[in-house]
Amino acid sequence: MQNKYLKLAIIAGSVIILDQITKAVILYFLPLYHSIAIIPGFFSITHIHNPGGAFGFMANHGPVLRSIVFLFFSSLAICLIFYFYKKTPVEYSLLSAGFALIFGGAIGNLIDRIRLGEVVDFLYFYIGSFHWPAFNVADSAVSIGMVIFAYHLFFKKLPY
Repeated sequence: MQNKYLKLAIIAGSVIILDQITKAVILYFLPLYHSIAIIPGFFSITHIHNPGGAFGFMANHGPVLRSIVFLFFSSLAICLIFYFYKKTPVEYSLLSAGFALIFGGAIGNLIDRIRLGEVVDFLYFYIGSFHWPAFNVADSAVSIGMVIFAYHLFFKKLPY
């Protein structure tokens, strides 16, 4: 049983550490709204802050309302993911890894919300006039974890 929680600590902890280190580097070395083209016409490191949720959800609402809503729902999501992780049998190794990725990513962005009141984003992909909203390591971990969860939801039998 301890091995199961060691896996959570290693995966989620790695996501949190990598997320916070990359954000600290961006905050220190790249001024807000500045960009460095890595692959011109496709990918840049661009320093932005997202006061809202995914795709800027609630970005235009007041900071107090945003803080209350996002801190509450982030905390609730973290608790739910931990519950699902706890209920996932050890044989469902990929699913538990997916939950650990989501758990770490949610905590990484929650740290930003508590510390800064908004989330630091910097990975920016685009092709021509098509632009994907900037994101970060925590967002990536959550997205990968959700793909793993969806795979189990649609193509495998869930253990619950």
